[in-house]
Amino acid sequence: MRLASLAMYASPPPLAEATAKLWDFLSEALMRAGLDEVPATLDGAVDYHQAWTQPDLLLAQTCGFPYVKHLRGKVKLVATPVYGHPGCGGPSMRSFIVVAKDSDAQSLEDLRGTRAAINQSDSNSGSNLFRAAIAPLSRHGRFFSSVIETGGHRNSIAAIAAGRADVAAIDCVTYGNVLRFDPGSLAGVRILTQTVSGPGLPFITRADASDAEIVLLRQALKQAIAEPKLAIARDVLRLKDFVVLSDTDYEPLAELERQAQRLGYPVIA
Repeated sequence: MRLASLAMYASPPPLAEATAKLWDFLSEALMRAGLDEVPATLDGAVDYHQAWTQPDLLLAQTCGFPYVKHLRGKVKLVATPVYGHPGCGGPSMRSFIVVAKDSDAQSLEDLRGTRAAINQSDSNSGSNLFRAAIAPLSRHGRFFSSVIETGGHRNSIAAIAAGRADVAAIDCVTYGNVLRFDPGSLAGVRILTQTVSGPGLPFITRADASDAEIVLLRQALKQAIAEPKLAIARDVLRLKDFVVLSDTDYEPLAELERQAQRLGYPVIA
């Protein structure tokens, strides 16, 4: 049996339930189309980072920056979702730079010497877009007094609310989902500004997937957008469409890193 893992937006719980319903439809559609070894359920045991490079991968969702940094040539792009949250525009998305609700900061410059939180160093929304915003303000490769890695966007929000960090970049999809389903966790933070946008989190499959298989995957995703029975699940996910993007479309994310490097700011520090 092949592997399917869609774990990027699986929290709070309503998202996990909606994602499971989406996969129920996709798996049935793929089996009807004649695809073999389609799993009936999503794999929840394999870490999503590990899922991306599994040799039996059927479908997973990755982050755009890990794709351009590590996965190009090792996986194939299938399609990029279009979300309906504020900050999303077509298949592109941006991050909101958030600070404590009672922070005096009115601009990025006001954050100099404060404590930053990132979800992961290879995250596009929590690190790459954040770095691009800070790089022009950095001096000798530094801007913040300290940086912590929290492991997740919601953890970064909690770190600010608890006073362990002063600022973080939260992708617009996560922020929108938390605002809808767990608004209390945002009570201690506010949006200071937003980053530039870039292509969103693509759905991928293994590198040796045939062109015919990728066509079937794309057809199933398009069917999911049109299926009336999935209307509630799509609304929970704020899922509007799927768009096929190319490797070239993701190159601007790599260029953001190169720009920061040219400014002497290779990592958030």
